[in-house]
Formats: sequence, C-alpha cells, structure tokens
Amino acid sequence: MYRQKTFIHQTSGIMSKSETNDLLKFLKPFPKEIQEKAMWLREFVWDLYPETNELIYDNYNAVAFGWSPTEKVGHVFCNIAVGRSSGNVHFGFYWGSQLNDPKKILIGQGSQYRYIGVDELKAFPKTYIKKLLEEAHVNSLSMVKDKELLRKGLTIVKSISVKKRKPGSISKIKKG
Repeated sequence: MYRQKTFIHQTSGIMSKSETNDLLKFLKPFPKEIQEKAMWLREFVWDLYPETNELIYDNYNAVAFGWSPTEKVGHVFCNIAVGRSSGNVHFGFYWGSQLNDPKKILIGQGSQYRYIGVDELKAFPKTYIKKLLEEAHVNSLSMVKDKELLRKGLTIVKSISVKKRKPGSISKIKKG
C-alpha cells in the first residue's frame, strides 16, 4: 500500500539543518553506521546549499531525500538514497546525465539519474562532488520557469509508504 502524506516544517528564512525528527525516524530501522553516513552526507549538502528545500521520501524500497529550489521533485538537483534491502547509500543527481563528469565516477545508463555509491566517507570525493553539485544546482534553477515556485526554508515529507521492505530482508545471492 502507498499513502501520500506531506508535512511542511518552515524555519525562519533559511533551511535549518536541525530539522531532523522525521528523517531520523525514517532512518531508525537501519544500522547506526548507515544512519551516520546518511546524516553526514546531508550535512555536507546543507553546508553548501542552506537556502534550498529538503524533500523527503520514506518509500517501500528506500529512504530518499533530496534538495530542490522548489517543492517539485523535477527540480531536485541532488539526493541521498538508502536502500532498504541492500543498505547501500547512494549520493545522486536527479539530472546527472546532463552533468560534465570528466572523471566518469557517476553510475547510471538511463536518460536522467546518475549516482555514486558511498561505502566509506573518508573516500567520498568531496572536492569533485562540490563541482558537480554547483553545476547541478545551476541546472536545477534554470529548469524553474515560474520563479514564484521558488521556496526557501522548507522541509517537506513528500511521501510515506505504509508498507516498507525491512532492511536486509532480501536474501543474498549464494556464491556458487
């Protein structure tokens, strides 16, 4: 079953990094090290883009949260996704296929989304990702045709799935 539910938390002027209650609740089923990794990545983005909006999705297969200059998913410029069955953490770009990625670190073959897997934070390529984020943010802003859609200082839970896959519930493929 799927239920759409939206909650909005307004802060004064800019997005508050301290607005974490819903997200922490959604991440609670995951091991502590995955929660910490996801929250570190979240802080990384907030430090760079404190006036954007966080859109949170607590879905069947993943907890995902991304940043957008509006309330629309089509304007999201980056996101973090934590897979329920795998526990994998991805740092992604909603329109990643449009980014200049000379080091070819972004994964994905589709027409739009690209990401990197984040295994170890110490190996996370911060400097390179900052350059990709800058380009992605500019691209996102250029997609906003109606400037009245621009928002600042919102945390928005866009959806909550009633039924969720439990972390690690899919059997690993047997090595043979």
